[in-house]
Formats: sequence, C-alpha cells, structure tokens
Amino acid sequence: MIKCVAFFIIEMNIYGKIVQSRDKKQVVVLIDPDKHTLESLIKTVGFAVDAGVNYFFVGGSLVSCSISPVVDMIKNTTDIPVILFPGSISQLSERADAVLLLSLISGRNPDMLIGNHVQVAPLLRQMDIETIPTGYMLIDGGKRTSVEYMSGTVPIPHDKPDIAVATAIAGEMLGLRLIYLEAGSGAKKPVCAEMIRRVRKNTAIPIIVGGGLRTKKDIGTAFDAGADIVVLGTIIEQNPEILKDVLF
Repeated sequence: MIKCVAFFIIEMNIYGKIVQSRDKKQVVVLIDPDKHTLESLIKTVGFAVDAGVNYFFVGGSLVSCSISPVVDMIKNTTDIPVILFPGSISQLSERADAVLLLSLISGRNPDMLIGNHVQVAPLLRQMDIETIPTGYMLIDGGKRTSVEYMSGTVPIPHDKPDIAVATAIAGEMLGLRLIYLEAGSGAKKPVCAEMIRRVRKNTAIPIIVGGGLRTKKDIGTAFDAGADIVVLGTIIEQNPEILKDVLF
C-alpha cells in the first residue's frame, strides 16, 4: 500500500511528469518578465500553446518587476504548467505549479550554493509549492552573460566536458533531481553535444539544456546528445513565431 501511495504522488507532480516523459522531446519557453510587454507576452504564450510546448519557465537573472502578474496571465490562458526559474529569492509566486530550487554547482559562490536557499526555504514551505532541487551549471557560451555577472561565478569552459561530468555527478550524489546545463541568455554558441553526451552517459537524472539554441538543428543536436528538456528564451523574445518552425 505504501508503495502505491508513493507512486501516485510521483505520478501527479511536475517532476514525475518530467521523468515519465523522458522518452519524448520536452520543450520549455522561458519568460523573462522584464523582456515583455503585455502585448508581447500574450503573443508569445499564444504561439507557445499552438506549438505544443511542455512547460513555461518564468524568471531571469535580474527581474525588476513582480512576476506574479506574468504567472497569473499564463495560468489564466493555458493548462501548460508554469515553473519558476528564479534568479533571486524575490521571484516567487504561489500560483506557479513548481519552482526550480537552483543550486549553482558550477560556481563557488556560497549564496548561490546554499545561502539564498536557507533564506527562502521557510517561505516555500508556507507556500506549499513543489520544489525541484536542480543542479545549475553555467557553461561558457562565447560571451559574458547576465547570470555570470550577477552570480559572480566563472562558467565551465566550453571544451572541458570532464569538469562538467564531475560536477554533474557530484550534484546527483548530493541528491539533486535535475541537471541544468546553461550557456546563458544570448549565448553565441550552445552547450556542445559532446558535453551533453558525456553528462548523459554518467548521470541518471533528467538533463535540461538552455542558452544559444537558435535553430531546429541546434535543438535536435541537444536532444540527440541526451537532453531531456531544451529551453528556448532569447530566440522567442526576438521572434515568437519561430516556434512553429523550430519545434518537432
């Protein structure tokens, strides 16, 4: 009976859906509230719904406005789950379906590893929102990104898959449930296939890949290398209509 109840809980939550859909191509549209007007947000969400994306991420490295109205708008428009992607402890909303509890394991900034988590944990417990512990790994994407600057950390070199593998293994051993390989917003190049492939081979938990994915070929390469989820952000901000062309 206990096993049946545990399975039911996994079945119904967001993380359970991610795990159960690993044999499919899962696509996320990242919504940075500072990058949208109400008009562009409505347009982007509409194209995302029509394209059949799996999830929305809401958040950013530096968000100057409340994210709650953005979450509310998406939730009032579609049944596609909304997952918080918080760049700071202020980016929370009770209406979201889940939050990625990001631990920046590629860096050595204590606030990004555990400090911010200690501050926000009681609030998250009160909100009763599903939290998904996520190993967040910055990968050099050919330019300095906002998340690199704001976090005060150095990304893993693009051509050093061994470092990425060791970091991902450590994250998995610590009990993190997702690995997020991030080249950063507006990256000149995405995370390379070899790095994704090596991380996939050496870990069992789902892998998210984002940053620098601009074409259908880029997305396909990430999936073929072992990504379970790809995240599209900058390209959608520039032209949301491209969703109908780049998705499978």
